[in-house]
Amino acid sequence: MCGRFAVTLPNDAMAQLFSARPANALPTVPNFNVCPTNQVHVVRGGDSGRRLDALRWGFLPHWYKTQTAGPLLINARAETLAEKPAFRDACRSRRCLIVATGFYEWTKTDEGTRLPWYIHRRDGAPIAFAGIWQDWGVDENRQGTCAIVTTTANENLGTIHHRMPLILEPEHWSLWLGEAGKGAARLMQPGAEDVLTFHRVDPVVNSNRASGPDLIKPLHE
Repeated sequence: MCGRFAVTLPNDAMAQLFSARPANALPTVPNFNVCPTNQVHVVRGGDSGRRLDALRWGFLPHWYKTQTAGPLLINARAETLAEKPAFRDACRSRRCLIVATGFYEWTKTDEGTRLPWYIHRRDGAPIAFAGIWQDWGVDENRQGTCAIVTTTANENLGTIHHRMPLILEPEHWSLWLGEAGKGAARLMQPGAEDVLTFHRVDPVVNSNRASGPDLIKPLHE
């Protein structure tokens, strides 16, 4: 599961990191509370090289007549990605990288209180989520949409949640984007145990309207 994340890398640095040509209109950074249906930074491959684009976070299958015609598809399970009608074609030919700095997950107390955690790379590098994308709509309403691929959590993150986003190392970006031939399916497994670390953060982030750098600061109880 990945339902909220943060992105702080400047757009030009993001384009340089991924060797991608940036689109003219990209989401504003930093954003410490990226929510479903927001525009997000996405790296896609193409005949003329990689592009850094803005896509709607919330995959819209072509048969949706409206944006709310079915479930909000922000995540796509790696285990069924190649079989689900909504994701099958995208899995084969429309894979992307979704850029983040870290993401949030929640645990619950026995009383049902939601406790937020901020999860980020131990080495401080940006995160590249494995994603899939789909163009949806017609004429002036046409837009690009995307979802984050998830896997079973590794032991490290399993203490917080049973699912985790699929995070790709730089040496695997080309394979996922289809630039290095076939075989991307072998990447769809939990990441190494030592890649991510996490800490509790203030419950103010439980609101999707919260903003600012304090959202990712460690909570001192």
